[in-house]
Amino acid sequence: MAYTDALFQLGMDLTRSSTAQKEDHGRSAQVAHESREEELIERDGPGCAGTHLIIDLFGARRLDDLQHIKATLKRSVDAAGAKLLHMHVHRFAPNGGVSAVAVLAQGHLSIHSWPGAGYVAVDALMGGAARPQSAFEVVKRAFKPAKATVKEHVRAAPASVRRPRQPRRPAERTPVGEEKARTAA
Repeated sequence: MAYTDALFQLGMDLTRSSTAQKEDHGRSAQVAHESREEELIERDGPGCAGTHLIIDLFGARRLDDLQHIKATLKRSVDAAGAKLLHMHVHRFAPNGGVSAVAVLAQGHLSIHSWPGAGYVAVDALMGGAARPQSAFEVVKRAFKPAKATVKEHVRAAPASVRRPRQPRRPAERTPVGEEKARTAA
């Protein structure tokens, strides 16, 4: 009984055939094609895909202020000289933590807050002419942490990434009996 109730709540009914049930396919929005900026940055030799900053802020403030976090994310993108493609901000209940993500033409920038712990995790991956260090400075001023740590990773250049090997085709083989027959002839 519980099984059929659960299916009913999901909009499925065992008493009707699956072809009789309406399926919601949603809608896709058509957008103009936008090419990604494929600029490689020069660091430590050949070009690389970007700089990735992993930032931890401890003893930070205003971590449950959704509008403050959204404005900080926008200011950080602007300070980095990056092009914003999309932004999403979400508040979690009951603790009031906020997650905010900015998708950029050059990478991404995200902020995740834990108000009860006074902790903020920031992730900034940017390539091309974008400056993730400038984004970090904006975030630091906005949240006024007692302590901040930054780990920097240089992401590999696309040309330096090994491409997966193509599967080898098995050699065409002639059955042994036919080969002996050709040799004998």
